[in-house]
Amino acid sequence: MPTLYGVSASPFVRKVRIVLAEKGIAYEHDPVIPVNVSAEYKKISPLGKIPAYKDGDRALADSSVICAYLERAHPQPALYPSDPYEYARALWFEEYGDTALLNVFGPKIFFQRVVQPRFFSQPCDEAIVQKAVAEDLPPLFDYLEGEVGEGGVIAGTRFSIGDIGLATQFINLRFAGFGVDAKRWPKLARYVDHVRARPSIKAIIDEEAPLLGA
Repeated sequence: MPTLYGVSASPFVRKVRIVLAEKGIAYEHDPVIPVNVSAEYKKISPLGKIPAYKDGDRALADSSVICAYLERAHPQPALYPSDPYEYARALWFEEYGDTALLNVFGPKIFFQRVVQPRFFSQPCDEAIVQKAVAEDLPPLFDYLEGEVGEGGVIAGTRFSIGDIGLATQFINLRFAGFGVDAKRWPKLARYVDHVRARPSIKAIIDEEAPLLGA
């Protein structure tokens, strides 16, 4: 049976878990924390990061690489649009989640509100959080408000890797106590609620909530 390595609180590990759930792939989960990882783990993930994935004698690292592999190895249901332009858009929104959203949601909000107090017994620096919420979130949300359509997906006509890449970041934002103001960003708020309710995503949220405090 394949093994996924990495603690699920990581949005990148969660991204792969959603893909695995969508495709109905059974797997073992080893919740590796990427701190002082073993030499053995570095044989699977040379940079010592999470997630990593082992499928028989095949080992891969990086969430985007793993998801692309899973799409080729298990093509149905498809999570990448067939239309070339929408395929590229799905990849773009996956990247937007992995970079633009992560850079704000992660160290400035989720790390401060959740990781610091729960896992390191350190106080949250609320000034960092509030500055990020006031200054950094609005441009990100403004952009997504203009990109979200009425069909409940970000690219093409079906749920895709683009939706997964965004959703996994918004999950951590919610665990940190923040959502999308529906009065200011109504389309984005509806979209996030819609994606969060998808069975593959809701199941992971429910599993993580006791640990992360939703």
